[in-house]
Amino acid sequence: MLTTEARQKILAENEAAAAELRERFARAGTLVVDLISSPGSGKTALLEATARKLAGSLRIACIVGDIATERDADRLRAAGLPSRQITTGGACHLEARNVRDALAAARFGPLDILFIENVGNLVCPASFALGEDFKIVLLSVTEGHDKPFKYPGIFSRASVALITKSDLLPYVAFDVERVRGEITTLRPNARVLLTSVVDEKGLESWCDLLRSALGEKRGVVATA
Repeated sequence: MLTTEARQKILAENEAAAAELRERFARAGTLVVDLISSPGSGKTALLEATARKLAGSLRIACIVGDIATERDADRLRAAGLPSRQITTGGACHLEARNVRDALAAARFGPLDILFIENVGNLVCPASFALGEDFKIVLLSVTEGHDKPFKYPGIFSRASVALITKSDLLPYVAFDVERVRGEITTLRPNARVLLTSVVDEKGLESWCDLLRSALGEKRGVVATA
């Protein structure tokens, strides 16, 4: 078990690497989004749908973290989203050095948006900066509505919360308003979107959010 001193050293080293990445992405004008959730919440499916929506309009790519296999990266590449897999071999989260090394190996070229699909876990990834502009937490309706207060670390850090698989709401016990209330208690300015890749509910709002965040990063003022 890590001592407090050892953990602080690891986090400090990670933050230094993340700061270098943040500067690099700022110079390139690349929006970087870190997606965090439990396994099976729909991160990969969301990115497949996002790739279809943004195809031809924005240059996008993804770094994928998993304990084993390249299955998610294979799925994303098949959907037209250039992807680089990081296989952690047991580690429950990605670190900034993993992202740096993956970028060097991938050679994506100029990007508008880089997605980082973190290892499926609501705990460890919350503490590690990856040079991202913001973290997004996904919660599927099949997981139950008690998660925000059970995992306050990620729900208090994530700027955006996506409630996924909303097409299943008629068939599961999931209180959307309770979840909204808990999320906004933990992070009052969080944006909460209800989404589904099956009926495409909320996907346009999700893509609009990405376009807006990219414009803000580049100092582009949206006009009506």
